[in-house]
Amino acid sequence: MSRAFDKTRRIFKRRRGIGAMKLLMVGAGLSGAVLARELAVAGHQITVIDQRGHIAGNCHTERDAETGVLVHVYGPHIFHTDDAQVWNYVQRFSSFKPYLNRVKTTAQGAVFSLPINLHTINQFYGRTMTPDEARAFIDAQADKTITDPQTFEEQALRFVGPDLYEAFFKGYTMKQWGCSPRELPASILKRLPVRFNYDDNYFAHKFQGMPEDGYTPLVARILDHPAIDVHLNTAFTPDLAARHDHVFWSGALDGYFGNRLGRLGYRTLDFKRSVGHGDVQGCAVMNYGDTDVPWTRITEHKHFSPWEVHEGTVCYHEYARACDEGDIPYYPIRLVQEKALLSDYITLAKATGGVTFVGRLGTYRYLDMDVTIREALDTVETFSAALAAGQTPPVFAVNPL
Repeated sequence: MSRAFDKTRRIFKRRRGIGAMKLLMVGAGLSGAVLARELAVAGHQITVIDQRGHIAGNCHTERDAETGVLVHVYGPHIFHTDDAQVWNYVQRFSSFKPYLNRVKTTAQGAVFSLPINLHTINQFYGRTMTPDEARAFIDAQADKTITDPQTFEEQALRFVGPDLYEAFFKGYTMKQWGCSPRELPASILKRLPVRFNYDDNYFAHKFQGMPEDGYTPLVARILDHPAIDVHLNTAFTPDLAARHDHVFWSGALDGYFGNRLGRLGYRTLDFKRSVGHGDVQGCAVMNYGDTDVPWTRITEHKHFSPWEVHEGTVCYHEYARACDEGDIPYYPIRLVQEKALLSDYITLAKATGGVTFVGRLGTYRYLDMDVTIREALDTVETFSAALAAGQTPPVFAVNPL
C-alpha cells in the first residue's frame, strides 16, 4: 500500500483542502454510507464497494418472500441513542416508528422479563417485594467476599448472587461466547442490568425506534447522491485502491493485511428459519438461558414492525459459534490473546498509509448503530481537518484499544 500512501501524502501537501478527491469506501454498511454521504456533500467523488450483494451490512433488512414480513437478515437491530444529532441525522433519511425492545427469557421452566427488574425478582423468588425490599434482598444474596471482580462470573456474583447468576447469566453467556464466564473479563458486564422497578424496556436511551420501511432503504437514501457510485459483489483489490486518493476500510482489520499476523477472534451466528401462522411466541425476542437448549434466542420478526399486519410469521433460532474463515463476523472476542494480536495489527496499520480504518470490523470493537454513525461523522471532521491542514489523516480516528 506504499504507493497509495505516497500518492495521498503528495495530494494532501498540494491541495491544502482545496479541490475534490477520489475516495474509496470499502463496505456499504452504516460506516461506509455515512462517510460516503458526508464526504460527497463536501465535494469529493466517492466509490463505495461491498463484497456482498446488498447494502446496509449486518443491519440489512428484506421482505420474506413467503410471508411478506420485514426480516432483519443478520439478527435484530433496534435503534436507540441519547445522541440527539445522530437521532436527527437518521430521521433525515427515514420515517421512524416508536419501538421499545421488551425481551423475555425462558429459564428453569418459566418465562421472565429482561433485563432483571422488580417483576423478574418477585416472580423468580415468589415474593411481592417493594423496590426497597428487593434491593435489600438482592444485596443480601450478593457475594461480598468479591471486592474487586476480575471475571464475568465474579462481577455477576458480586452484585446479584448465585441464584440469578445461574438462571439468567451463566448458561446464556456460555452459549454466546463458547467459554466459561470465568474466562471472560468483568468488563463485559459493565453495568449490571438490574432494575428495582417494573420497567422492562431493554434500553434506557432517550431516543428509540425503528425505520418504518427497514434499514436497507434508510442506507439506500444515505447513499443516494450524484457523487456516490456504489458497486456490489465487488471485492477490494490493491489496484482499486491505487486508483483512489484515500481508502476508508470498514472490513475486518486483519483482513486488510491478508491475516498475515493471524486471525482476530470473532463469534458468529447461524440461523434456522421457520414459518408459521398468527403469533408463535408473543414477543420479538425470547432468550434461552438453560445450557441444555442449544440456541441462544428465538426472534419473531413481525414483532419488530408492529405497525404492519401479516397472517404469516417468520422465526429465527440463533446459534452462536466460533467464526471460521468465510463466516460473517459478529462479535469481537477481545480476550487477552486477541487484544495482544490487535495491538500488533494496530502497529502494522499505523505504518501503512492511504487508509483509515473505521466501524465495527475496522476497529475490532462491538458498536451499536448510533455509535457507528457518530464515529463516522467524527471521522469526516477529522479527515477534513487533516486535508485542510495539508496533513495525512490518522489511520484510526478512534483508539481501537
